[in-house]
Amino acid sequence: MPRNLVHPRDEIMRTMDRIYRYRMTTTSGGNLSIRDEAGNIWITPARVDKGNLTRNDIVCVKPNGEVEGLHPPSSEFPFHKAIYAARPDIKAIVHAHPVALVAFSICQLAPNTRLFHQAHSVCGKVGFAPYACPGSEALGQSIAETFSEGCDSVILENHGVVVGGDCLASAFKRFEAFEFAGKTLVKANQLGEVRYLSDTQLEAAAQRGVDFQSYDPGVATASEQELRRQLCDFVRRGCRQRLLISTEGSFSARVDGQSFLITPTQMDRELLQADDFVLVDGDRREAGKLASRAARAHQAIYAKHPHVQAIVFAHPVNATAFSATATPLDVRTIPESYVFLRDVKRADYGVQYGDDGGIADFISARNPAAILENDGVLVTGLSVLDAFDRLEVLESTAEAVINAKSIGAVSTMPTKVIDELCEAFNLH
Repeated sequence: MPRNLVHPRDEIMRTMDRIYRYRMTTTSGGNLSIRDEAGNIWITPARVDKGNLTRNDIVCVKPNGEVEGLHPPSSEFPFHKAIYAARPDIKAIVHAHPVALVAFSICQLAPNTRLFHQAHSVCGKVGFAPYACPGSEALGQSIAETFSEGCDSVILENHGVVVGGDCLASAFKRFEAFEFAGKTLVKANQLGEVRYLSDTQLEAAAQRGVDFQSYDPGVATASEQELRRQLCDFVRRGCRQRLLISTEGSFSARVDGQSFLITPTQMDRELLQADDFVLVDGDRREAGKLASRAARAHQAIYAKHPHVQAIVFAHPVNATAFSATATPLDVRTIPESYVFLRDVKRADYGVQYGDDGGIADFISARNPAAILENDGVLVTGLSVLDAFDRLEVLESTAEAVINAKSIGAVSTMPTKVIDELCEAFNLH
């Protein structure tokens, strides 16, 4: 693991800014901490606006209890301290009140992360801690006992969630994945029976990988440079609009006949820079980088469909909710949805992990997008912008359909309207 050269004050400040910007906590709610190698606990302060936190607001609590900082430490410091005492392997903690996980906490339930391989892998063992008064030693004991059982992501009864990690970046990714699972389950339960993954299916996802030879591609053309910039901008936008999550999803763009740029594996999507994207050419990948584990699936689609210039595998919550149930997503709802998406196919679980390129059969000029069983969506486009636009439309359509079900029966456009659209927009 590379050395972390970011000061705990800055790491906590930046992570809290991201959590607040993602609307996963409130101005007064939530707290983050880091335990450094000297045993100091760096933690967010009590009663300071989480939306305007500065590095100087972060408090340091020494092993002897001495406090350094402009403010008192968070009132929840006792449970942070208790978790660190119970789990020496944990070096960072995230506590917040994201709405979906709070919903589970007030129902005395914890999300089943088996609906999605990434959530199950990243969240680790899930636990539930009985209620105790916030800030109390009793709460610290309740949470610490749950963590001592090997849990990494813990729902607090009538309170919120606490997750731990070996660093703050890992804890944040775990927190985000847990919240994603919770939100997806809330939506999926409105559609029908939720489908969960078996051990065999989870193992299939865990074992997927790609094997490319390393090569030096030489000087980048202006076209490649522009595609790198576009991918960087749209991946970041996708994260901020919650269409992508930091630990999962891939975005690529065709450079020429058989080469393409793709997101790297095991890197935070929102923090990617243009030079982080990996150039893949046949059986070769850019030296010093690791391509997304979905690279072979992207490659198969480019090989079979010359018109496709960009591909995104993503996990927007509402569309992913459809992927976790048997309920079909009918995009014949408004003209924009049909014009952009046409008819959306459904792919059986794991098709995209295979070596036979079978995932390419679910895409065509008439079917630019597909729902992937328990694995989000696949969207293709004639450009990076076109693929991203279609992803937005797909997620907006899915959300509208789910919302409509709480109002009344969903009315889809009849065949004559679809025929009219096909004629007007040359969709034949």
